[in-house]
Amino acid sequence: MTRKKVVFLGTPAVARRALEILLDAESSVQVVAVVTQPPARAPRGGGTVPSPVHALAQEHGIPVLTPESAREEAFLETLETLAPDLCVTAAYGNVLPERFLAIPRFGTLNIHPSLLPLYRGAAPVQRAVEEGVLESGVTVAFTVRAMDAGPVAAQLRERVDPNVKAPDLLAHLFEKGAHLLVRTLPQVFDGSLVPQEQNAAAATKAKKIMVEEGLLDWRATAKVLHDKVRAFSGWPGTRGRFTVAGEETELKIVTTRVGTGERLPARGECTLQGDALIVVCEDGTTLEVVELQPPGKRVLSARDFWNGLRVKDLRRI
Repeated sequence: MTRKKVVFLGTPAVARRALEILLDAESSVQVVAVVTQPPARAPRGGGTVPSPVHALAQEHGIPVLTPESAREEAFLETLETLAPDLCVTAAYGNVLPERFLAIPRFGTLNIHPSLLPLYRGAAPVQRAVEEGVLESGVTVAFTVRAMDAGPVAAQLRERVDPNVKAPDLLAHLFEKGAHLLVRTLPQVFDGSLVPQEQNAAAATKAKKIMVEEGLLDWRATAKVLHDKVRAFSGWPGTRGRFTVAGEETELKIVTTRVGTGERLPARGECTLQGDALIVVCEDGTTLEVVELQPPGKRVLSARDFWNGLRVKDLRRI
């Protein structure tokens, strides 16, 4: 079978892994170009840094396109000249216009880390983890103008560890999704694939994460707070308000678990038990904080943080 020409669109590290897997399928496809977000500014005025996908493409000698917008005339003309058989997107981060979608003769396939039509939108994994789902998965779907609403080419279900953090689950699902994509490509190319239309009535939205959402509200249950810590791990992170020896501070909460409720301190007081700081929520459930980060310092274990307090007087606000 003649290798089909593929253009890959993606930006972050999870998309780099998807591209690696697609490149391993070189017997059936040829990645003729990569499209990614423009290089980001390096910290401290050090020039610019290419995206992880950009860097991998350069390592393999693959041409790279970095349009500010997928609507740019020069970009669309270049894509039309390439005349790809298929486009593949994975966390690209740019809206694709109708003119783009009309170019590849087999269409554009997107790797989306949810069980579509659930969690359409910008933050599917974070929102699923925030809601404490015990099952998720990944979908390979055709791209249409409506957000994540295209026909499903393939789907894989996965049980979700109740303690997994969103960045780890995201990476896992993108890797699984890339393998699922490669397994599905022969059916796409030989015309035997029968895509399944999504049930629009069952669709849910995964709205973009906002920084202000990261502040923990101790009126919530420990389970709700634990799921938020897992969901917002990495960026934007979660923060809790405390007093340390009477002085107010915000601590970044990095790793938690839901406590058993044994040997509780007084409501509002926090204390070290084993390897965790015990925080009693308003409803009496307990959140065990295993790792945290004080302002301007590195991430510490709860024990190291507690041992570093001159006065063992920590209270939640």
